[in-house]
Amino acid sequence: MLPLDFILYLQIIIFLFITPGTPRVVIISYSMNYGVGKCVWSALGDVTANLIQATLVIFVIGSFFSENSMILNTFKWIGIVYLLYLAYDIYKSRPKNISNEGEIKKSNLSFFRDGFLVAGTSPKAWMFFPFIFPQFIDFNSNLLVQFVILITTYIFLDFLSLIGYAMLAQKLITWITANPKTINTISASVLVIIACIIVVMQQY
Repeated sequence: MLPLDFILYLQIIIFLFITPGTPRVVIISYSMNYGVGKCVWSALGDVTANLIQATLVIFVIGSFFSENSMILNTFKWIGIVYLLYLAYDIYKSRPKNISNEGEIKKSNLSFFRDGFLVAGTSPKAWMFFPFIFPQFIDFNSNLLVQFVILITTYIFLDFLSLIGYAMLAQKLITWITANPKTINTISASVLVIIACIIVVMQQY
């Protein structure tokens, strides 16, 4: 049995994934600087965080977040600080040399960690999973089956969209080689702007 309004659910998450939010900005910059292969680890970190968030919301804490604004606020500020750190890290990094793969100083675990923390501390994600995700589940029916269908669909499409952004960024590698600091400056600036928007707009 499909979850409630599954087609509507698909439309909502596809819209979320094609919108260039924070994880996509990070993926684009990492693709430029380290290549698509390393972005797979960041994408895996992202979807792992989402899986944990969805599991906690449906099976553990339920409406806890909606009733405890202080917890959401804590995640908000952790996310803001980490976004600013990533902005600095991206700004200082050098795009890879396509004629020489060179040294990649960041480990696979570091890429996974960055993806995990960006998604795990995202106020947008903590708003989606407690408030929107449960709306598509009939809690009087087979909860586990519905959850597996919804979260598998979410993770699969999210992962594909992240890798799609990484591959698209690679198409611009020739341009970025001629403008080595441009994408880093733009990406870092966008992350700072997103952090500022969260400070102003996300009130709990």
